[in-house]
Amino acid sequence: MEFADVVRTTGAVRRFRDEPVPDATLARVFDNARFAPSGGNRQGWRVIVLRSPEIRARIRELSRAGYEEYAAYVAAGRVPFSPGEDGRWQQPPDDVDFTAPVARNRFVEELDRAPVIAVLAVDLRQLAVTDGDLPRQSVVGGGSVYPFAQNILLSARNEGLGGVMTTFLCRREAEAKEALGLPGPYAIAATLAIGVPERHPRKLTRRPVGDFVTFDRFDGPAFPDPGE
Repeated sequence: MEFADVVRTTGAVRRFRDEPVPDATLARVFDNARFAPSGGNRQGWRVIVLRSPEIRARIRELSRAGYEEYAAYVAAGRVPFSPGEDGRWQQPPDDVDFTAPVARNRFVEELDRAPVIAVLAVDLRQLAVTDGDLPRQSVVGGGSVYPFAQNILLSARNEGLGGVMTTFLCRREAEAKEALGLPGPYAIAATLAIGVPERHPRKLTRRPVGDFVTFDRFDGPAFPDPGE
């Protein structure tokens, strides 16, 4: 596929056909994805492809527990787990009810049926977290693992597949690490579900370039959109 077609049609795919993904195809996906950038080229990522029905079911249950927390924030009209105005993580507000029933999420409930489930972990010792001591939520460490995650999704799209990345499992990291045998220094960065999609997104909706690119300052002149 042409690059522009890949990046403009790699939307979140959560519904898959009941078709296996050949190992040879998945190998090409990871083979291309591994050229993602990482700090110092340390490539601190690790991917665990889940085949065992028991482990798949366990990861589904842990992901569902994380989703239920997330959905409670959404039901309260809040951005789940977002930092406050000071950039620091806040304790859950009083209006977030974690005991109330939440909206059904078919994707999470059927996660173990996805043709490919891959848990993405990262060796924290390999991350240069240059904002780790700032008085706000740290974000820099993800720069050495999430480009790889996006490369997996782009490479999957190039193979005619679809997929989605979720972080619900991170809410139950201790239990997930035990189930997966992850050593202490590793953290769970995401779960990726991949397969032959029931349908591909044909047109993704995104803000125009001028809405988020400016010259010189945050409030500087807007960068012109292509064709202007």
